[in-house]
Amino acid sequence: MIGGYLVTVQEDESGVRLDRWFKRHFSDVSHAGISRLVRTGQIRVDGARVQTGYRLEVGQKIRIPPLRQATSQKQKKSFVVDPKEESYLLETILHVDDAVIAINKPQGLAVQGGTGLSRHLDAMLDALRLSACERPRLVHRLDKDTGGVMVLARNVKSAAILAEAFRLRQVKKRYWALVCGAPSDSSGEIDIPLRKIRGRSGERVMPLALGRAAKTEYFVVDKASNGISWLVLMPTTGRTHQIRAHCATIGFPVLGDRKYNRVGKKCDIDGNSIETLCLHSRQITLPHPEGGTLDVVAPLSDTLRNTWKSVGFDPETIGGAIK
Repeated sequence: MIGGYLVTVQEDESGVRLDRWFKRHFSDVSHAGISRLVRTGQIRVDGARVQTGYRLEVGQKIRIPPLRQATSQKQKKSFVVDPKEESYLLETILHVDDAVIAINKPQGLAVQGGTGLSRHLDAMLDALRLSACERPRLVHRLDKDTGGVMVLARNVKSAAILAEAFRLRQVKKRYWALVCGAPSDSSGEIDIPLRKIRGRSGERVMPLALGRAAKTEYFVVDKASNGISWLVLMPTTGRTHQIRAHCATIGFPVLGDRKYNRVGKKCDIDGNSIETLCLHSRQITLPHPEGGTLDVVAPLSDTLRNTWKSVGFDPETIGGAIK
């Protein structure tokens, strides 16, 4: 394959049209440019020519050709970023080098757009160019209501390498969570298949025997007298809402999770209900695109830090020991 490379379709991209997938990953390329590249066979799926409306499947490999010629002159111009949004995102940076940027994604900020969402990270990525020629690219996602460490690729090559690392499960992720209840075992593994369901209330996943394999390791950091526990969770698969669904399924829903605590398990602090999802992407460790290992830790937001402390936990002292 001369002058191109392959990118593997991830689980959460299954069913997405090829043209929309391409626009999501390479926003500088116009729709006309994408159509031309597909029509001329420069963009292929598993080595075959397809149409722009082709629906992708997990694991398929998309050939990405040289894109310089496909970018319109208008799109090559610098994108004017709202100064407030730029300042907002720049303050979230945890690590930056020539290949990657790691940010502490705020809770409540969606990663990509959807119905009724006009403000999301994908639309704001130009604020993180940092004088680079290319716009940062998404290589993985977090739920809108989940904050914490998230890695972005600073160029096309890094995006391909990182996407492959996620596909091969070479990425280690740790989450912190406050859950309702106290697991009897101090550590364990939740091995429950999950299946994505779309309904009137939106997208969610359900524990189903015919679902996709989903595994989450966990250990209990501490337990409070009010029945709330602090868990560290390490998903070894990357299903949508995996941690939230797994915790709820075994009877210990994440504190503040109104989507998956459907049984209405009562869990509050000093009589006050918690509205914020107490789930935080604490740490990510992965192969760096330029060699070696990247290890990034994200501190709790002020809101979550105060919640941890109100339960009686010390995220600064204990958290430093457990990452």
